[in-house]
Amino acid sequence: MSPEKRAPLDRRRVADTALRLLNEAGLEGLTLRAIARELDVKAPALYWHFKDKQALLDEMATEMYRRMAAGVTLDPADTWQERLLKANRGLRAALLGYRDGARVFSGSRFTGTDHAREMEATLRLLTEAGFTLAQAVHAARATHMYTLGFLIEEQGVQPLPDERREGFDVGERARRLAGYPLAAEAGKLLFDGYDEQFEEGLALVIAGIGARYGMR
Repeated sequence: MSPEKRAPLDRRRVADTALRLLNEAGLEGLTLRAIARELDVKAPALYWHFKDKQALLDEMATEMYRRMAAGVTLDPADTWQERLLKANRGLRAALLGYRDGARVFSGSRFTGTDHAREMEATLRLLTEAGFTLAQAVHAARATHMYTLGFLIEEQGVQPLPDERREGFDVGERARRLAGYPLAAEAGKLLFDGYDEQFEEGLALVIAGIGARYGMR
């Protein structure tokens, strides 16, 4: 038995193992039984730390955030637009490193307060730029939810950056929709070039926030 498997269990170690297995099995294949087997313990041992799978997903999302935020320095000279761009680009880059990363992260509850420092700094920057607190929350939430929604769709096609699900061949789609030329042509914009798609959509959301609240 390896030293890792002999070490006492704790929440973070279980979450680390789960995140590693996530890339192999995906969210559907990630079970407490599989995690226990990897740790060389019986599944009931995990229930000392997590009451159910959602509790484990919450810890996994928290660990994702810890890894993403490690070493990140927030620039107080950012404009509000720059801060929202950087935060959401960073979130996408981090979650693309995990199969079904966006699905794990979405709807999960952080188990600690690691996120509070960045949240406080971003809300302060936005309010000092002229947003009310409510407007700042709406702006941050809109960009965050855009990013998660985009990623869920992106990872539905490309579970990992070097993988592509069968059935999403743009050329084949265009041939099947030959009678609908605009819809056929749109396939290249919908199911390919995700970096460009993401940037354009995020720019649209941020421009909309500025227009809605009269902010430049």
